[in-house]
Amino acid sequence: MDKKQFQKRLGSVIRIRRIKHGYSQESFADVVGVHRTYIGSVERGERNITLNNALAIAESLSIPLSTLIALAEAEIALPDKL
Repeated sequence: MDKKQFQKRLGSVIRIRRIKHGYSQESFADVVGVHRTYIGSVERGERNITLNNALAIAESLSIPLSTLIALAEAEIALPDKL
């Protein structure tokens, strides 16, 4: 699995979930306990986030971290199936 591609897919999943929860980047960053620009760079796939931040993001989205990762993995697998 390409690591950069996974980062981008994970960021995309986080962005979609954040929007579904009605959070702006700034309000979501406040809930997670990070800076707004950090969330933006995660969502663009520019950051390799730490386990602690991944857990905080998943918790803030009310889903298990394993689900967040599985959703990102499913996003990667989808184009190969088409």
